[in-house]
Amino acid sequence: MASPSSYRPAAGSIPTKPGVYRFRDAKGRVIYVGKAKSLRPRLSSYFQDIGNLHPRTATMVTTGASVEWTVVDTEVEALQLEYSWIKEFDPRFNVKYRDDKSYPWLAVTVGDEFPRVMVGRGAKRKGTRYFGPYSHAWAIRETVDQLLRVFPMRSCSNGVFKRSAQIGRPCLLGYIDKCAAPCVGNVSPEEHREIVDDFCDFMAGNTSAFTRRIEREMYAASEALDFEKAARLRDDLGALTKALEKQAVVLGDGTDADVIALAEDPLEVAVQIFYVRGGRIRGQRGWVADRSDDSDTAGLVQEFLLQLYGGEDDSIPREVLVPALPPDSDVMEQLLTERRGSKVAIRVPQRGDKRDLQQTVATNAAQALALHKTKRASDLTTRNRALEEIQKSLGLDEVPLRIECYDVSNLQGTEVVASMVVFEDGLARKSEYRRFVIRGVDGQNDVASMHEVITRRFKRLLDEQARSETVSTDSGPMLVDPETGRPRKFAYAPSLVVVDGGPPQVAAAQQALAELGVNDVPVCGLAKRLEEVWLPGEEDPVIMARTSEGLYLLQRIRDEAHRFAITHHRGRRSKSMVESALDDVPGLGEVRRKTLLKHFGSLKKLREADVDQIALVPGIGPRTASAIKDAVAQADATRKTAPKEPTINTATGEIISDDE
Repeated sequence: MASPSSYRPAAGSIPTKPGVYRFRDAKGRVIYVGKAKSLRPRLSSYFQDIGNLHPRTATMVTTGASVEWTVVDTEVEALQLEYSWIKEFDPRFNVKYRDDKSYPWLAVTVGDEFPRVMVGRGAKRKGTRYFGPYSHAWAIRETVDQLLRVFPMRSCSNGVFKRSAQIGRPCLLGYIDKCAAPCVGNVSPEEHREIVDDFCDFMAGNTSAFTRRIEREMYAASEALDFEKAARLRDDLGALTKALEKQAVVLGDGTDADVIALAEDPLEVAVQIFYVRGGRIRGQRGWVADRSDDSDTAGLVQEFLLQLYGGEDDSIPREVLVPALPPDSDVMEQLLTERRGSKVAIRVPQRGDKRDLQQTVATNAAQALALHKTKRASDLTTRNRALEEIQKSLGLDEVPLRIECYDVSNLQGTEVVASMVVFEDGLARKSEYRRFVIRGVDGQNDVASMHEVITRRFKRLLDEQARSETVSTDSGPMLVDPETGRPRKFAYAPSLVVVDGGPPQVAAAQQALAELGVNDVPVCGLAKRLEEVWLPGEEDPVIMARTSEGLYLLQRIRDEAHRFAITHHRGRRSKSMVESALDDVPGLGEVRRKTLLKHFGSLKKLREADVDQIALVPGIGPRTASAIKDAVAQADATRKTAPKEPTINTATGEIISDDE
C-alpha cells in the first residue's frame, strides 16, 4: 500500500472552487469519486494523519496512488459530473446500491404509430412512457387485463400485429373487445391515440373523471332503454373499480411523491422506496448496499438520490420524502428541478399521512435488511468461510466451532446484568444462552462486571469438568453427569470468547481466565464504534475487511449478546420498579406483598388486574387494592419515561426500543 504523502498534491495547488475529484490506484483504476463545494479543504482532509481517519477512509487513501480533480462552475454541475463518473468508472469505494430483485414496469410505446401497452423489465427506452415500477408482474398484468375492457388499446407484439394486418383478421383480443383492432383498420391512428391517452391519464391518477363519465353514459343508455350497452358500461365500471381497489389511497391530497427510508448498520444499508402517484402507491422497490465510508444518514440519502435520479428524467416526482435532508439539499433540489422541468421539493415529513407512510417504508427497509442478513447467515458455505476468516485473522490454532460472547447491561449503575450467548458452527444455540446478575460490583463498572461474569462462567466450567466422566458415543466422546448419565453442556470449553468492548474489557476477560489457570481459550473484543477487533495485549486492533464474512459473524454474535443482555436488564428493572412501588403502599407488608404476587403469578397479570380483582386476594381490602393499583400505574409511567437505551440488532435489522 502506498503512503498518502507520496502523492499528496503540492500546497496551494488545489483550487478552492467547486469540483469533482477521483482517486486512482497504482494500476490507474478509479477507486473513489467525490464532489466538494471547495476542493482544497475537502482533499486536504484525506491527507491528514492516518490515525485520525475512519478505517474505511484510511483503506481508500492507502490503496490510492494518485488524485486528480475537475473544476466546475456550480455545485449542480458537480453533482451531474459526480454521477457521470460513478456510472462510468464504478469505483469500488463508492456506495453501490444493488437492487434486491428486478422490478417490472408498465410501458406504453407512445412513440409508435399504434402505441402498445406491455409489462417489461430492464432499462428504459426513449419514446416510451413508463408507470411503476411494481412489486409483482402478475399483479400489473391482471390490472391491465381489467383496464383493456375500458381502454381497448393494442397490447400484442409487433409480430402478431403485422400478421393480423396481412391476413386482415384481428387476434383473439379484437374479437372479445379487449382491443380496438387498429391492425385491420377498425379504428384510425387518431382514434387509437385517443384511447391510449385516456389509458395513460387513468394510470397517472386521473381516475375520477373516467368513472363519472362511464356512470353518466350507463344511466343515459338505461334511460334510452339500450340495456345491452348499459350492461356493458356497468361491467366496464366494475373493471375500473376492481383496478382501483388494488391501489389504495395513502395520501389524501393526491400528490405525486417518492417516499424513501433507510435501515442501517455499520457494514450495510438497505433502502426502500414507495412510488406514490395521484395519492396511490403504484410500486415499491428495494436496494441493499455495502457501506464503504463513514457517511451518516444524510450523506447516504444524497448518494442514493444521485444514483436513483441521475439518468431518469421522466420518473422524478414533484415531491421526494426522505428520512434526513442531504447535506446539499438546495443543490440537489435544483438538479432534480432541472431534470424534471418543474419544481421538485425534498422534504422530511414531520406529521400526518406522509409521516405515517414513511414509517411504513422504514419498517419495510428494516425487514429487507433482516431478510438479506438471514439469507447470508443461513448459507453453510458462507458460515464455513466466516469461521475460517476468523481463525486466520485472529491467528487461532483451529477453527472456532464454538464461540461464546458476553455483554454487560445497566442503567446508570443500577440492575447490572450480563449475558452469554453461544454460537456453534456459526448458528445460535439459544438453549445454551445464560444470564448473570452482577452482585460483586458497585455502580457502573463494565470492566469489573466483565471480570466477574467470565470468572463465574469458567469456575462453573472447571467444576463440571471435574465432576464429569467421559463416555463414548457415535458422535465421539461426551462428558456426562455420572449420577444421571445426562450430558453436561457447560463442561465444554469454547473455541473463542468474544466480549462486547475494547481493550479494557478484553484485558479484564483475559485476567479472569489467567487467575483460574485457563490458558487455552483465546479472547477477543469487538468495539461497536468502528467494528474493530481487539486482542489481549495488542496496541493496535485487527482490521478485518469490510466485506469479510468473519467480521459479519462476529458482529451478529455481539449484537445477539447485546440484545439478550438488554432484554434481561429491562425485565429486572421493570420488576424492581413495581416491587419498590409496592413497598410504599400503606398496610402492605412483606407477607401480603408475597401473597399478592403469588396470587397473580406474574407482574404482568398484576398490571392487568382491576381493583376488584386485587381486592379478592386474602388480607387485602378495597382501600389497599386501590392504593396498589395506583402504585403499579405510577411505576409503569415511570418505567416508560425512564432513559432509553435504543440500539439496532444488525443480525435481524430489528430496531430495539426501550418499551416492552
